[in-house]
This record gives sequence, C-alpha cells and structure tokens, in this order.
Amino acid sequence: MTEHTIPDASSLTGWRKSTYSGNEGGSCVEVLDGYPSGVPVRDSKTPHGPAVVFTAATWSMFITATKVGKFSA
Repeated sequence: MTEHTIPDASSLTGWRKSTYSGNEGGSCVEVLDGYPSGVPVRDSKTPHGPAVVFTAATWSMFITATKVGKFSA
C-alpha cells in the first residue's frame, strides 16, 4: 500500500460512524468501507482534515483487540 493518508477526507463519500463511538455526539471516529487501498479512518470533528488509511489486516487486528478489551478508556 503506497497511500497512508488522505489530506482532505471530505473528498470521499460514504463515511460511517464507528459502532464503538459513543452517543454523546461530537467526538466520533468514522470509517469508509470499500476504499480500494485499505480502510480510511477520520475524526468526525474535522471532516475536511486528513484520514489515515490502514491495511484491511491491520484494521481487522485493531477491531479484534478492541472487542476483547486490549485497550482501556
């Protein structure tokens, strides 16, 4: 994968809020499914800011670790 960031994440459509983001509003992580070179992730507070692109395998490992409680809040 050669692309690691997207400078202006608003150039892409179809962002969805992560199911692990709370319902408090404001601070959310958004992901984009179906991106050809990985899984873009952005901060919803800055939609015109950058997105970080993870490989599908790395993103899957992160989600698995989150589900089993490897990270504390």
